[in-house]
Amino acid sequence: MHLCEMYKGIVFSVLLGLAAVFLEKFTPPAFNGILIALLLGILLGNTLKLPENLASGIQYTSSKMLELSILFLAVGINYADVAALGVQPFLGVAAVVFTVLFLSFFLAKRFNCPGNTGILVGFGTAICGSSAIAALAPSLQKQNKEDVAIAMAVINLLGTLGMLVLPWALLQVDWPSQDVAASAMGYLVGGSLHSVGNVAGAGFAIGKSAGDIAITVKLARVALLTPGLIFMTYLTQRHSQGSWKRYFQLPWYLIGFILVTLLVSVIDIPKPALKEVEYIGKVILTIAMAAIGLKVSVKKLLQAGSRGLRFGVVMFLLQIALLGLVMLLMR
Repeated sequence: MHLCEMYKGIVFSVLLGLAAVFLEKFTPPAFNGILIALLLGILLGNTLKLPENLASGIQYTSSKMLELSILFLAVGINYADVAALGVQPFLGVAAVVFTVLFLSFFLAKRFNCPGNTGILVGFGTAICGSSAIAALAPSLQKQNKEDVAIAMAVINLLGTLGMLVLPWALLQVDWPSQDVAASAMGYLVGGSLHSVGNVAGAGFAIGKSAGDIAITVKLARVALLTPGLIFMTYLTQRHSQGSWKRYFQLPWYLIGFILVTLLVSVIDIPKPALKEVEYIGKVILTIAMAAIGLKVSVKKLLQAGSRGLRFGVVMFLLQIALLGLVMLLMR
């Protein structure tokens, strides 16, 4: 089907996503644009009988915009900043990320998470929240819009709660010194919270030094997006027929992600310009979430949402515990 035949659904999704971006300015931090877009889409999709000629455009927007948003995430990754973290701390972060991915794949079945919900929640928890879910979702077999919607809702909710609770909890700890406190709290915040926004909010709420460390650790997690996707693709498709090479056949948006990160790392691009590009990426992801929400059944969402939330809490706490263990081993 050509784009000219889908334009009505595309325009409808774009307008709904832009409405969510506008409403974000007037809502509490817990309701960011991505979550607002998802809720608006679910509300309209389940209360109105949308014209059939919108369906193909909505479907196209929900998939293609999701993939496109990953390219814009890449502008925030500079390998020079990640290298500043040091080899040992980076290896610690990588060990936690891949352990969480491995455990999320097997524990999702134990928690009876529907479809791919558990895998998506685990991937979002381990790496970078909504953007990680957007990167993994198109590559999963038996795609289900409810799975993506649940995972996005869980990740955004827990990320916001973690941003509020984690700094307070860490500040209650009696650290040996201020330097140790800043380093440890920054490492825990950057290694556990879901999105870059969550990490920045929590890290700088503790202090500038902790915030700087937290952002660097978070960027190291985001830089692991591509190897993380290859690893999860192996776990989910290891019993299927075909050559082992298929695990490394990256989708176009991840190839673009790698190229953009390399470009940003070797060319000095002004930070204001990078911020603008990142914002465009967030808007694109918001539009994709509006389109996904339009295709979600509230009945299915309610039936499966509680299991996804419980699983998300367990994986979040498990990730914090693993980070604490890594810090003890590095002492």
